[in-house]
Amino acid sequence: MDSVHDSFRSQGLVRPREGRLLGGVCAGLARRFGLDPWLGRLLFVLILLAIPGSQILIYPVLWILMPSEETTTVPSTPVAS
Repeated sequence: MDSVHDSFRSQGLVRPREGRLLGGVCAGLARRFGLDPWLGRLLFVLILLAIPGSQILIYPVLWILMPSEETTTVPSTPVAS
C-alpha cells in the first residue's frame, strides 16, 4: 500500500489537511489540476452524475488510495538571550 501512496504522492495527488469537507479527495484532485476546490467538487459531482452508481465506488476508493498530506514541521531553535 505504501508504494501506491508513494506513487500518488509523487504525482501530486494528496488529500490536503486544510480545506477538507469530507475526506479531502475533491480538494486534492482540484489542487492537483490547478482548480479551486469548489469547482473541483462541482466537476466531480457532475462527472459522477453522468456515470450512475459510480459515486458509491469511486470516492471511497480514492479516499483509501490518496495519501493524506504530510505536514512538515520546522524544528524550533532556542533563542539565546
